[in-house]
Amino acid sequence: MPDVRLASPRGRWILLTTVLGSSMAMLDSTVVNVALPRIGRDLDADLAVLQWTVNAYLLTLAGLILLGGSLGDHYGRRKVFVIGVVWFAAASLLCGLAPNAGVLIAARALQGVGGALLTPGSLALIQASFHHDDRGRAVGLWSGFGGIGAAVGPFLGGWLVDGPGWRWVFLLNVPLAVVCVPVALRHVPESDGRPVRADAAAGAGKARPHGRPHVPFDVLGAFLGALALALVTYALIEAPGGSTGVVSVAAVAGLAAGAAFVVVERRSADPMLPLDIFGSRQFTAVNLVTLCVYAAFGGFFFLSAVQLQVVVGWSALGAGTALLPTTVLMLLLSARSGELAEHIGPRIPLTVGPLLCAAGMLLMLRVGPGASYAADVLPAVLVLGCGMVTLVAPLTATVLASVDVSRAGVASGVNNAAARAAGLVAVAALPLLTGMSAEAYRSATAFDEAFGRAMVLCTAVLVVGAVLAFATVRRPAPDCRRPECRTHGSVLAPPLEGERTKGRLTLGDG
Repeated sequence: MPDVRLASPRGRWILLTTVLGSSMAMLDSTVVNVALPRIGRDLDADLAVLQWTVNAYLLTLAGLILLGGSLGDHYGRRKVFVIGVVWFAAASLLCGLAPNAGVLIAARALQGVGGALLTPGSLALIQASFHHDDRGRAVGLWSGFGGIGAAVGPFLGGWLVDGPGWRWVFLLNVPLAVVCVPVALRHVPESDGRPVRADAAAGAGKARPHGRPHVPFDVLGAFLGALALALVTYALIEAPGGSTGVVSVAAVAGLAAGAAFVVVERRSADPMLPLDIFGSRQFTAVNLVTLCVYAAFGGFFFLSAVQLQVVVGWSALGAGTALLPTTVLMLLLSARSGELAEHIGPRIPLTVGPLLCAAGMLLMLRVGPGASYAADVLPAVLVLGCGMVTLVAPLTATVLASVDVSRAGVASGVNNAAARAAGLVAVAALPLLTGMSAEAYRSATAFDEAFGRAMVLCTAVLVVGAVLAFATVRRPAPDCRRPECRTHGSVLAPPLEGERTKGRLTLGDG
């Protein structure tokens, strides 16, 4: 049983290393958007390269995050976490040294693999290490400090882009890893999913693990899921200027890979994505709402950072700082939002929240050449942030309440992966749907026109999400599982929650 107390020196070291590891991924998800215009100019790249710079990371992260938790259960959570941190740092170094767009995109895909290992691993380490009485507070501190990292990201990213250059957005991860890895190896206890039994012969108070746990490795499912996302993403990004035949083949192959993924998951004894979990109508409905709202968020944060620099004419630092209030509001108010939803039920927050976000995106239509921060940008960002605060905590709580307690970890992992996949598709599809050309980000007029159409589309998707929530979401049972992660700062994915069943702590292992 885990016995580390949060107030002990070891407990503080564990919290430090998990926060550092998760902050690497959190920072990267928020700073890169701010750097996109400068990356495009320095590498002489078109819009498709900027899309792939974002999506290559999201692709491998969304496709492999469910598998990452299973690997930790089998090989050891600390070991997989450390591998993830080292992998992420090495890929970040490659991003920072990339001589051309092709290397940068490949390195971003490798970053996503590292993120899929360290993101669930950091939470699993906390839940496996701390004493039961301290676990909730430890998770709260972990998520809160991680949220601060997300809040600092746009500001820090903008400062780096305007100062030493965009490459330092990626190189910054290396010193974080240099601190994180030795601390993890020295102070974090190893743990896995093996059952333990008392053994008197081993000495009083000791326990020995026996046998490897039966942990599923649905490699074929993970491959097919990632392949389907990759091919569909390729078709959407390359459609404006690519060969019609190649794009059509990619689209059809992507749909075929998606169908094969469903067949494999249905027949597998240990699927990465157990499809019977969607037998809960509430779980299915909430994930549809998740797809709607996080598709809109992914498109918004991808395009807004470019709009503020290319059209309004602000620096990268100005653009990053302008979007900061959304994360600050979530850090300050997400816990209270969750408490409110427990009292009134999730239906109203999950309906009102997307509508507030839709209003914020409509207000962004005022952000054009010569826009004022106080009069034009800030009101839109504040309304959007209030909408995100209103919906994110109830969304996670409803996901957990929709399934059996023993499946809470996989339910949270599916919801997190769905949100990231939604953002991935939005970044790929919005330029196509709005008629944005490959060189649009070089022209203030062309980008501004397409940005306006994109905000209208994001608004429509959010309204669909609100209608779905109002029509389908119901109050959960009073004895359902409630989130441990009460404070959340990420704007691109809901928080992860661990699975607790018969003393075992896992995430997303099917």
